[in-house]
Amino acid sequence: MNDKYSETTTPARKGNLTGSARKLKDNAADWHNLILKWDRLNEEGSSVAAKIVNSKISKESLKEHDVLMEGDHLSVAPSLVHQNSQELQAECTNLQNIVNKMAHILSKMEKMVSAGRGMCELEKFQYGAKGRPAPLFQTWSMQQFAEVSSRLYDVYKQELALKQTILQELAHTTNMDLSMVYLSSWLYQPYIEDSSKLLLESLLIETGHRAL
Repeated sequence: MNDKYSETTTPARKGNLTGSARKLKDNAADWHNLILKWDRLNEEGSSVAAKIVNSKISKESLKEHDVLMEGDHLSVAPSLVHQNSQELQAECTNLQNIVNKMAHILSKMEKMVSAGRGMCELEKFQYGAKGRPAPLFQTWSMQQFAEVSSRLYDVYKQELALKQTILQELAHTTNMDLSMVYLSSWLYQPYIEDSSKLLLESLLIETGHRAL
C-alpha cells in the first residue's frame, strides 16, 4: 500500500498512535496543560494586582496623614511612604514577571498553531484538497483541528494584550474606581468566554483525552 495512506489503516482510537494522529493528540494535551498554567498565573496575578491597589490606597492614606501631622511627628511619615513605595515597586515587578510568563505561554500556543497549519499543508500534499478519506479520530478533519487551535490562540492573544495594558496602567492611575475595573478585568478575563472553554473540551473529547 502507498505510504501516504498508511495512517488510515490504523485508526487513532485503536492501539498506539503514530504520525499526525500522535501529533494532534499531543497538541491537545499541550493546549490543556498550557491553559492550566495560564489559569494558575491568572490567579497569582490577581492576588498581586490586589496588593498593588491596596499599596496605593495605603500610600495615599499616608500622604493625607502627613499633611495632618504637626511638630516632631512630621519626620515619621516620609519613611513610611518610602517603605510603601518600595513594596509597590516590588509588587509591580512581580506582576511584570507573571505577564512575561503568560507571554511565553502564548508563544508556545503560536508554535502549535503553526504546526497545525503545517500538518494541513502536508495533508493537502498527500491527499489533495479533499483531505484524507477517513478522520484520524472521531469526526474532525485536519482543517478543523487547525481552526480550533487558531481560535484559541487568538483569544489568549487578546487576553495577553489586556493584561499588558493593566500592568502598565494599574500602578499609575489615581482613580480607585478605575483600579477596581482593572482588578476585575484581570480576574475574570473577558476575552476568554465559555465558548473558548467549550472549544478546548471539544478538542479533548475528539482526541480521546475526555470520555464521550
